[in-house]
Amino acid sequence: MPVNSERSFSRDEIRATAYAFQQSRVLLTAYELGIFSAIDDGLCRSDEIAQKLGTDARATDRLLNALCAIELLTKSDGRFANTASSRKYLSSKSPAYIPSLMHTVHLWDSWSTMTNAVRTGRGAPIAEVNDRGGAWLTSFISAMHERASRQAPQVISQLDLSGVTRVLDVGGGSGAYAMAFARARPSIRSTVFDLPNVVPITRGYIEQEGLADRVSTSQGDYLRDELGEGYHLVFLSAIIHSNSPDENRQLMRKCARALSSPGRIIIQDFIMDDDRVTPPHGALFALNMLVGTDSGDTYTEAEVRRWLLEAGFTEISRQETPFGTSQIIGVRH
Repeated sequence: MPVNSERSFSRDEIRATAYAFQQSRVLLTAYELGIFSAIDDGLCRSDEIAQKLGTDARATDRLLNALCAIELLTKSDGRFANTASSRKYLSSKSPAYIPSLMHTVHLWDSWSTMTNAVRTGRGAPIAEVNDRGGAWLTSFISAMHERASRQAPQVISQLDLSGVTRVLDVGGGSGAYAMAFARARPSIRSTVFDLPNVVPITRGYIEQEGLADRVSTSQGDYLRDELGEGYHLVFLSAIIHSNSPDENRQLMRKCARALSSPGRIIIQDFIMDDDRVTPPHGALFALNMLVGTDSGDTYTEAEVRRWLLEAGFTEISRQETPFGTSQIIGVRH
């Protein structure tokens, strides 16, 4: 039986989908160059903007015209201005600015390698996270923080935290979830375990939120190092999709060793149905892992359950979050 219903596309709809990249690239280039921030509240000629940004005058003018065509700028008497939306979300001077779009700029590069990745089964050579440079790392953590900080309070409010006072957030990035655990209960102390280049960024977020007395950091590589011990709960959000199946098997065993008895593990990710088509976002995200990691993927519930059982976890259950991800929960006795 088909795993999804068939939709009828017109010729024009197929062409529109194929050309959709053009508007995306116009927006991302303007964002990357700082066009919206350069204009901010003003009315500027294209040559003035080019001078501010150090870009080519003619090319800048054509980009600005295209931004008007997709309704992210307005033009009057040869001068350009932000729309209310672009001023609010795309100017770095706005408190509602979307910093995560710089990560999307970087995703463009990796997704451009997809044809070759499908031919060969591997994406372009990828530097280790610690070797990708500060600009890439900062934008990546910012993008993850933007989403996680919005979702974490609601996700954690659904968890049973009885008896939990020590939480380990593996690969916790900005510490958004670790901080949400600490806020959920005054008795909880959280630790973020992440790479050496990430931890200073993590500490910045924690200090900014005034939680340095309750949220700590521990640096290491979860693929190579042990995670510590004596934790009541180990939390992995958006982690397993970066790893191969064998790496996830090893990681589950390390998580088991890090837990007290009894202790729990919570794995939060896109958990695929057996057909690997649904949820749809997970099917697309599998391609993001193809072009962006050495061996990452999105995994089915059966696969995750098997890894947990092999690591000694029991009482395995699943629950959904309001954000399109699922949680697989296991208990270590």
